Amino acid sequence: MNISVIVPVYKGAQTLEALVQRLGEVLPKAAEEYELILVDDGSPDASWEVIGRLAREQAWVRGVKLLRNFGQHNATLCGIRAARYEVIVTLDDDLQNPPEEIPLLLAKLEQGFDVVYGSPQIVRQNLWRSLASHVIRLVLRNVMGNEVAWQVSPFRAFHTRVRDAFANYSSPSVFIDVLLTWGAARFAAVPVRQDARAAGVSTYTFGKLLSLAMNMLTGFSTLPLRAASTIGFIFTLFGLGVLAYVIGRFLITGYSIPGFPFLASVIAIFSGATLFALGIMGEYLARIYTHSMGQPPYVIREN
Repeated sequence: MNISVIVPVYKGAQTLEALVQRLGEVLPKAAEEYELILVDDGSPDASWEVIGRLAREQAWVRGVKLLRNFGQHNATLCGIRAARYEVIVTLDDDLQNPPEEIPLLLAKLEQGFDVVYGSPQIVRQNLWRSLASHVIRLVLRNVMGNEVAWQVSPFRAFHTRVRDAFANYSSPSVFIDVLLTWGAARFAAVPVRQDARAAGVSTYTFGKLLSLAMNMLTGFSTLPLRAASTIGFIFTLFGLGVLAYVIGRFLITGYSIPGFPFLASVIAIFSGATLFALGIMGEYLARIYTHSMGQPPYVIREN
């Protein structure tokens, strides 16, 4: 088995040397040939300088520098497309994904699965991040249509042939786990250890995670449009019911329903439903506009 390890790097100058050292101890035991591709995702620190030094010192280490910060998934996609060997492993640069757990993923992959996730036994997150991550997994469950969505993580192993299904994907909105479903049918997850961050703090805030969930939902699913249609249909039925009640009362009693508050509340309900539906459609129109510009998912400055 030959392995390509992909690591998107952002503010990883303090952890890269330790990561490469630990991978250098694990990979020779797991693969005949191997490589490490470090993708600098516009890091503001000295990450690229560290990557360059490590690449000069270790022949199996390669570096790719993106023009600016495109995001973790975009940087991972860049590394996936640069991989040369038949199995790809992705993990973060903060050492929360222990390289020593890679053989667990590879052993499961050899059982005939297309994609295997390393699911943390203990998740080290605060309450807000945990809540946002749960929302993302809920959205991902709908998009992927697979129960393994509850166990996805950046620590994954899959056959390189899977990338053929999204070889021509060019949208700037990238979510690796959704793209993998295009070329994979058998998913699995194995429990792995998750260590504390070796340095720094996570750049994924609660707001960024929710934004990621919205981007994923509107970028890879028609569920919001269906929800907007359903809500509009429900309120249409409600409006017809109110109209029938008003007309029926007038025909029976000869009086209409008095009171401006009732009318105002009905108008507010329908206005809100209309604006909600327009907002959902606006999200999709914005994505169509962005895609029509042909903006690439990433741009390589140097490798």
